[in-house]
Amino acid sequence: MPTPDDAAAALAEAETSRAQLAGGLGLPSFFYSSIGVTAAAQIATAAVEVAFDTGWTRLLAIAGAAAFALTAGIQLFRFRRLNGVRIAGLTSRVVLGTGRAAATSYALALGAAFWAALAGLWWLVAVCACAGGLAYTLSGRRWLRLYRGDPAGHARAESAGWLVVISALALAALALLVLVGR
Repeated sequence: MPTPDDAAAALAEAETSRAQLAGGLGLPSFFYSSIGVTAAAQIATAAVEVAFDTGWTRLLAIAGAAAFALTAGIQLFRFRRLNGVRIAGLTSRVVLGTGRAAATSYALALGAAFWAALAGLWWLVAVCACAGGLAYTLSGRRWLRLYRGDPAGHARAESAGWLVVISALALAALALLVLVGR
């Protein structure tokens, strides 16, 4: 039976190993830029759909979402192949944007892009989409920096409660924008 000193030593060794793994994680090439660009494209295509609501704009919005999903899947696959691990926090907060900073900036950019599209300000739709993609990327970079400093505190995905709240707010905002725009 291990002694308390043996158990403490094993825990310290595990913590050191986790910190070394977190510090040595590599990202696939174009990780942040591809996520940011496809997030921006998804925002822009969704704004076009809200403004026009036709068959082709629905297909465009679906294509924007599919491009983001495909890019996210490819980058997560490449991350796993490069590092040999999955990190729930990276998948959730960085790639899927469920962290507070990513979710908030995405929602604000999407709402502003919807408003701009309904007002016919297409240059502003582009600015909002680009700002949303950039903020999404920067929040992901910040998360990874924080994770490397404290892997235990940042490894988990967002709570289910937060996901429900942010989803409900996003749906309410979308419904409001569509009702106001019609």
